[in-house]
Amino acid sequence: MKLMSRPLISLAFTAVVATPLGALAQTQHAHVHGQIKLDVVVEGPTVVIEMESPLDNFTGFEHAPRTDAEKKAAETVIAQLRAADQIFRIDPVANCKLGPVTLRSPALGLDKTEGEPSEGHADLDGTFAFNCTNAGAAKFIDVGLFTAFKGPRQIEAQIAAPQGQFKRSLKRPNERLAWSK
Repeated sequence: MKLMSRPLISLAFTAVVATPLGALAQTQHAHVHGQIKLDVVVEGPTVVIEMESPLDNFTGFEHAPRTDAEKKAAETVIAQLRAADQIFRIDPVANCKLGPVTLRSPALGLDKTEGEPSEGHADLDGTFAFNCTNAGAAKFIDVGLFTAFKGPRQIEAQIAAPQGQFKRSLKRPNERLAWSK
């Protein structure tokens, strides 16, 4: 067996390190009630937050809404998450405005192309993009998921920012996701 040359090893390592956090999160997806996973990328003029969560964290159920009360709960959750600038409050120094929001949950009729069954362990995932005049200056995001919803108890976050890459955990009631060197 031939060993890789040093330049090839360096290239392979660079490819792994350069892999976007969202791609890593997709390969490590786990469905844990009470837990939300966030991948935060601060790059150029944008802050993008990728969220993975069991649907139950937001609605209290894990299936397509069946009753009028469940349908109303789902509509309320969707509206709250679409107003992401009320939930994710980025460091004011970054001067960010909410951009595109994409929510994915086949159980709720959002993005049916992913093939997730509408029964069983349904998720509600989202991508929240913010356009900023000074994104690189941001040092924190106040995450209002604990106050907006009853289900989440813990947030596991990975952050890629100009200051470096960080892993952080938040537990109720703490909501400040901070990073710096």
